[in-house]
Amino acid sequence: MKEKLSGVFVPTITPFKDEHIAYDRLKENVKKLNQSPITGHLALGSNGEYKSLTRDEQLKLLEVFCKHKGDKIIMAGTGCESTKETIALSRQAESIGVDFVSVLTPSYFKKIINDEVLISYYTEIADNIGIPLLIYNAPGFTGGVNISPKAVKKLAAHPRIAGMKDSSKAGLMGYLSATRDIANFHVLAGSVNFFFTGLLCGAVGGIISLANAIPQLCCKLYALFLEEKIQEAKDLHMDLFQINSKVSGANAVSGVKNAASLCGYYGGEPRRPLKPLNQKQKKEMADFFKQKGLI
Repeated sequence: MKEKLSGVFVPTITPFKDEHIAYDRLKENVKKLNQSPITGHLALGSNGEYKSLTRDEQLKLLEVFCKHKGDKIIMAGTGCESTKETIALSRQAESIGVDFVSVLTPSYFKKIINDEVLISYYTEIADNIGIPLLIYNAPGFTGGVNISPKAVKKLAAHPRIAGMKDSSKAGLMGYLSATRDIANFHVLAGSVNFFFTGLLCGAVGGIISLANAIPQLCCKLYALFLEEKIQEAKDLHMDLFQINSKVSGANAVSGVKNAASLCGYYGGEPRRPLKPLNQKQKKEMADFFKQKGLI
């Protein structure tokens, strides 16, 4: 399990053309990304604009990922607001052939979603699917819903809960500390901003939006860490942090898509109501990428 979750995963973008999914472009992106040393893909994540897709679109996307996965691992975002719907989508993803489901915390009833509710939610889902589950903690996307390290530690004992992705700004170390003695539970960093520090403290990998554009460099950071070239890894981390600040910033999905386009992938525009970068922003990013030698 650790080997399957170690390294760099791409929360792969969903390419659109005139508001329709460009499945042919997705296939091209997946096949090109697979030529890099990434471990796999997270389909139907936030960068994949999961919440902007119909159920039919979600399932068809998963079919493309699984058909063209090669030797890569496929995770699928299947978190819904109800336990019942999450189990149903997770089972559909399983039947298509994904390796893991990544389940975001529910958030609509934020005021009454506490650790007790979340422990029950994840336990029931894990009890009713046949593939491993990853807890996905991303308070920036859930109005501040945040699962506690104490709750994660309890869930980590479940044989089908294999780990978690944490995208909170200050929570990763708490989860690593709480689960450090649980051999079959693995934590992944949800941003390149704390990928390196996470690796130093016990994370096994990361789900890195920047890998949509520059997967080789993101994988190089992981390789340098494995080779114990810590100073080189630290220097690269600082470079990637700077690049990520320019790419994600206040226009996360649009910025990642534009960066992917600059680097030879098909980014396209986000699905409305999200807006693409304007021409000034696109020029600024292109100039920055040229200065950094990325294009």
